[in-house]
Amino acid sequence: MRRIALVLAVLLATTGLVFAAGGRETARDGYMVGYVCNNFNDTFQTYVMDAARDYFVEVDDVSITFQDAQEDVIRQQDLVNTFITQGVDALIVVPVDTSAMSPIIRAASEANVPLIFVNRNPFGETTPPENVYYVGSQEIVAGRMQMEEMGKLLGGEGGVAILMGRLDNEGAILRTEGNEEVIAEEFPNIRVLAKETGLWQRDQGMSLTENWITAYGNRLNGILANNDEMALGAAEALRSAGRTDVPVMGVDAIPDALEAVRQGILAATVLQDSVGQGGGSARLAHQILKGESVEQVTWVPFVLINQDNLDQFID
Repeated sequence: MRRIALVLAVLLATTGLVFAAGGRETARDGYMVGYVCNNFNDTFQTYVMDAARDYFVEVDDVSITFQDAQEDVIRQQDLVNTFITQGVDALIVVPVDTSAMSPIIRAASEANVPLIFVNRNPFGETTPPENVYYVGSQEIVAGRMQMEEMGKLLGGEGGVAILMGRLDNEGAILRTEGNEEVIAEEFPNIRVLAKETGLWQRDQGMSLTENWITAYGNRLNGILANNDEMALGAAEALRSAGRTDVPVMGVDAIPDALEAVRQGILAATVLQDSVGQGGGSARLAHQILKGESVEQVTWVPFVLINQDNLDQFID
């Protein structure tokens, strides 16, 4: 797939990739960047990390170390503080909880370490503080894209259910808000039957959908998921129940989802550009360390993918 430039085996063979206790790092001299991921088990975040790693593979003056917060805010704060103590020159952070980043921002500011948040925006509509940056996508747009496509497929009427991510996550909140905005503005005859959190997980998406099939029967006409993992779980539940008439849509355009779109299992997904975000955050860190002038906020566009344009995104 075009979005993944190097596979792990190639990295191991050619770049001296080291797996350390609790972390992953590229062995290089020069500047040091510390990257704290929300969760190494988050499929999309592995692609964001790969893109950051791929960028630094191509430069000679930066090393990067990856650590896993394991969806624990306190652990994430501790990992950032450890990186600062170790003397990193820049930090890249995927927030566990976008509402709980003040201690991390304060620690980086006091140490005068540039801090780049990626994928999950702690700032909403506000401008980040000095020496703090954001690289990501405007989450509400993904939700709007989904619902506009769903509304067309349903002919402007019917019942839908929404699979949300973690409720403390900006992406889950705004993607759902985007779904609901479009319903209110464009599709008054579409009703939201249910809206529950599947915690970004495929098995949770499957379980919730099984419950909805039982509860709503033929009134359930479409499912919108905040990410592809939950969408794929929902699609599996629907197929098991013989409800292949119900369109399902996700966000991220992970490989499994693209293949599911090709097979007609998913109606659509929305590309969240892992290379644009992960590679963009790495490039931004590099530019800052070299003293170049940069923007504090970098927006990476979303793209709706269905069978009409799938060939542009899958090999």
